[in-house]
Amino acid sequence: MHIFYIQDIRENLAFLDETDSAHCARVLRMKEGAVVNLIDGKGGFYEGIIRSINPGSVIVQITKTDLKYGAKDYYLHIAIAPTKNIDRFEWFIEKAAEIGIDEITPLLCHRSERRNLRNERLEKILISAIKQSVKAYLPVLNPLTHFDKFISGTLRGNKYIALCSDINRTDLIKIKNKLRAFTILIGPEGDFSPEEIKSAFNIGFSPVSLGSGRLRTETAGVAACQIISDWNTINDK
Repeated sequence: MHIFYIQDIRENLAFLDETDSAHCARVLRMKEGAVVNLIDGKGGFYEGIIRSINPGSVIVQITKTDLKYGAKDYYLHIAIAPTKNIDRFEWFIEKAAEIGIDEITPLLCHRSERRNLRNERLEKILISAIKQSVKAYLPVLNPLTHFDKFISGTLRGNKYIALCSDINRTDLIKIKNKLRAFTILIGPEGDFSPEEIKSAFNIGFSPVSLGSGRLRTETAGVAACQIISDWNTINDK
């Protein structure tokens, strides 16, 4: 199944960008009349037929449309401190998109070891991940945001902070609620500072654990995605 990410749709025609057009024509060697699938990152999943193809431009006539393909009935926002090793953070970005996440905010914390990101590269990883996992929704990737600014902003649903410390925590997997919206904070390799934890508590974040072991930052992010996905899948049955 060949899936392309598109942003240019006019009536019943979709226009692949230059990169995907070159890949379609030169690498995949597709021809006019070939059937392809398209996603727009906003929930749209399309089937179409190639009507015109060359390395600089591919035009697809859309034949089938689903504007809410794979829509979830819950919302998950993870705010997470980027890891010192950028490969690990990119792995989190990829796997979170594959499992299912709506919004990601990289957090700048007191103990953060990485204080810069290339969002353009991360966006490409997200697009590749949703194509690989056949998802039609592209997660929102926010810019690197200071911890204090993030927690004082407008946040949706239940608010949790995943901690490594011995503070009395509830296992995230055991929490039951009906709000269907979740904001989860995950700290850097050295965990959140005591001041950050206190600030989060004051604003209404509840402490949670993601299992019995101590997880790496990026593993904790993926675990949180999977727990929320599983919890909502089970409660939908």
